Amino acid sequence: MQPSAYLDMAAVEERHWWFEGRRRVLAYCIGRLKLKPGARILELGSGTGGNLPLLQSFGIVTAVEMNQEARDIALARHAGADVRPGMLPHDLPLEGQTFDLVCMFDVLEHVENDAGALAAARAHLAPGGALLITVPAYKALFGPHDEELHHKRRYERDELRAKLSAAGFKIDKLSFINAVLLPLAWALRMLDKALRRPHATGTALPPGPLNAVFAGIFGAEALLLPYMDLPFGLSLLALARADD
Repeated sequence: MQPSAYLDMAAVEERHWWFEGRRRVLAYCIGRLKLKPGARILELGSGTGGNLPLLQSFGIVTAVEMNQEARDIALARHAGADVRPGMLPHDLPLEGQTFDLVCMFDVLEHVENDAGALAAARAHLAPGGALLITVPAYKALFGPHDEELHHKRRYERDELRAKLSAAGFKIDKLSFINAVLLPLAWALRMLDKALRRPHATGTALPPGPLNAVFAGIFGAEALLLPYMDLPFGLSLLALARADD
């Protein structure tokens, strides 16, 4: 990502409906794991630190981020946080360390060697530990938004399942998320591609009431996920464990 993208992210990720809705869904998923007090949690690709307060509510968090500017922003926002320089898949400052939960939230699509990144995550899982990841869904949606964010790819569900299995994971849950808003997002992304717009439509912070409605719609999916895997959505969520 460009340095300006990190600044933009830091400016909106506490309030934007997409980040807020995703945090509600992630909180549900982590809560269902019933981690013990003092659980060791690793976030790979922590960006500007928007997920750190959520993760810290469940345990002791170590974060790794390759971009110096993003790390500086995260440390300024969350004094005392453990945010280390490093890069997936082979430059992680975690020798000998294992964790009860390893998280990659919209990170895997940035890594050229995504298979290596998944293998690295597995190598740092403690016995019985879990991997929780989110990635953008549907290759057909790849467009200006992905290019701006330096995405290498978007994922199909079967593709993500195969990559997790190949990396030695047993999948507990693999579901689409952000389902209700998919038709609107799909229409905007297709329009951006058709008009060859240089920047994606709909990524700015909406007016307050609309932003709250969108966050509520996305976040409410946490009520459905205990009972079903959503059949479509703008993103994919996977919860997996080492297949020992």
